[in-house]
Amino acid sequence: MSAFDDSEICRTILENLPTGLCVVDIHKRILFWSTGAERITGRLRHEVVGHCCSEEATLHCSSLARDICNQECLLDRAIKNAQLAEGIIFLQHKAGHDIRVRVRSVPVHNVHGSIVGAVETFEMEASANLGGQARSMELPGALDELTGICSKASMQSHLHKTLRSFDEMQVPFSVLCFRIQELDRFRASFGPEAASSLLRVLAQTLKCALWQTDFVGRWNEDQFLVILNGCREDALPLVRDRLTAMLCNDSIEWWGERRSLPISVGQATPQLGDTVSSLLERVQNSRPACAETARAAGANSSAPDFSPGSK
Repeated sequence: MSAFDDSEICRTILENLPTGLCVVDIHKRILFWSTGAERITGRLRHEVVGHCCSEEATLHCSSLARDICNQECLLDRAIKNAQLAEGIIFLQHKAGHDIRVRVRSVPVHNVHGSIVGAVETFEMEASANLGGQARSMELPGALDELTGICSKASMQSHLHKTLRSFDEMQVPFSVLCFRIQELDRFRASFGPEAASSLLRVLAQTLKCALWQTDFVGRWNEDQFLVILNGCREDALPLVRDRLTAMLCNDSIEWWGERRSLPISVGQATPQLGDTVSSLLERVQNSRPACAETARAAGANSSAPDFSPGSK
């Protein structure tokens, strides 16, 4: 008998794959959750095995932070179409931030040829890592100590360079500024570590959601600035709505409950002769016009409750 006929050896091989691996039955109930899946998502196997993936409402999300387990589910497609289904989606890490992953789902047949479930593999999408962010790590003081993304000084430098490229060669770009509303009240109610944890989660989601040519940084205590290189004005609303929806979907678990805060957003594209100050002034002035977008994106999130009973 071959050593590979031993089920324990086969299980050990699956456990040690660097990719995440999930096995579900015909009803999408999770039967197997590998060590790689634990590492990528932060979710331990005893937390997910035995549950349907659709019960984990934020486990699988589309690029617009929609729950796709009952809409565009790759496992469903693999089971119903009896063929490989693949794509790039977001998984929500247990810590609350989103992770861009490449997913492949294949149907599983029994000895009679009937489909009895599916296997899903997923791995971090390499293009989600910010090339500019990585280069910034080489410079002293270029990263914000709390969140690990660009510092304000670093973002100011990037803005100056990007504006200069726009003035000289009209290279398009756009700027977004996300503000976490009521952060001071949140900190007073739940403590500084809760506020720091939420900021780190939001920063990681932005870092994951952007492309190699983009930059994200901590602009102020409660604000994140994003430079979208190559993004023209007509494409900005789609990117803005996608990022806003993802941030509004983020939360942390604190004192036994999920905690989140509303997000507001400002935006601007450059004009010839702009300075950093004039560009950022338009970003801030645009915030009221973008308020309805942020509110709509966060419509499914419960309003923060700062009352003593909510702690």
